[in-house]
Parts: sequence; structure tokens; C-alpha cells
Amino acid sequence: MFNPRPRIESIPITPRHACHVIDDALLEPERWVDFAAVHAQDFVESGHNAYPGPELRMDDAVSAHLDAFFAMHLRGLLGARRTERMYSRMSIATRAPAALHPRQRIPHVDRLDASRTQCLAASVLYLFKDATLGGTNFYVPRRPQAEILQLMADANTLPVDAFERSTGIGPAYMRGSNAWFEQVLSVPARFNRLIVYDGGLLHSGDIASPDKLTADPRQGRLTFNGFFVCRRALTA
Repeated sequence: MFNPRPRIESIPITPRHACHVIDDALLEPERWVDFAAVHAQDFVESGHNAYPGPELRMDDAVSAHLDAFFAMHLRGLLGARRTERMYSRMSIATRAPAALHPRQRIPHVDRLDASRTQCLAASVLYLFKDATLGGTNFYVPRRPQAEILQLMADANTLPVDAFERSTGIGPAYMRGSNAWFEQVLSVPARFNRLIVYDGGLLHSGDIASPDKLTADPRQGRLTFNGFFVCRRALTA
């Protein structure tokens, strides 16, 4: 399924973290697009996360292949030594800006329960050929942590109008920097490109042309995503 000899480019996000990029990650990426097209009616919106579109949970056999590739080539780069649990899904971004929930307008971190002895990792594999559908942006806060935590809480609890009044954040996909967050890296999309990063970092899809979004897996912003909870590597 995956390229047995991947070339990994590590791009700094912060002084302590990097985004690890692998092009030509899958041996037969078109087959994954075909699979998504066959199962297009099975994609559903989860409602519990920040993803702006429907998702399709992958079975354990598919996730196991991704986990094996992650363990062999990438886990050590993230300071992890064992995967304790993970899952994978396909996703298609479809929401128009006017339909975005407040939590979909700001960068997010992946919300997986983890202890201090664990770390989070996430992967995105782009399965679309139109690069203008957008890659992934990474951010750091511009305000104190307490204010950022309150913003995230408000994004999940306040009515839309109240959220817009109190934050100044309107109905748009997050791109570039604003008063709350500074964009520090943008990784462009490329067909069959896999990126892997610390899921605890602030990130969001770089969707510059939302008018192009569609639920058609052959034309839309189709991705294959993995989420990992790992045991931290021992340090001296």
C-alpha cells in the first residue's frame, strides 16, 4: 500500500517541532480515490470535531497498514516509541464559509485523550490533484494561553452571533494570521503527498477557494487522515 522507500523532508514549524513530508506516499493512490467514490454515500459528518465536512471511518486492516508505515518511518521523528492506539478515516471538506461553525473558523488541536507520558501524532494524505483546494497551515498563539483556551471554549458554546461579536472572527476559513493566531508554516497540497506532525500543534486546512469544494470524491478535497496516541520516547 505504501511506498517502501519514502523520502522524508522535515520542515520546521517551531524550534521544537517539524512537519514531515513524504511525496509519492502510496503505490496506487488512484485506487484510494476509486474506493472513496464507490463509498461516497457512506461519508457522514461527525459533529464532534472541527472538520468541515463528511468523514468515512476506515476499518482496522487499513489503519494497521498506516500504523505500520508510521512506526517504521515516522514515529521516532516525533519523539515517540510505541503506538498505543490509533484510527484512520477519509474526509472531504465541503462546508461553505457561511455554514462554518465557530470552531471551524479557527485553528485547532487534535482532541485525543493523552497522559503526560504520551504524545499525539496526526497525518494527512492529500488525494486530490487540484492543489488550489489547499494544503495545511500551522499556527502559534498571539495571545496568552488563558485567552486562547477561552476562545476555544467560546467557539464550542457561544451562539454564532455572540461569538462573532466577542472575537471579531467572521464566517471564513482561517488563512494567514489574525489578532489571535500567527501562521508559521503553510504546506501546499500535492496529490499523494503525506504530511505527519504533532497533533497538539495548532493547525487548519488552507482552503483559499471554498467555492471549489464538493462532496464528489473525484473532484473534491479528499484526504486520508490518521490519528495516533503514542508512548513518549525515554529521554536521558
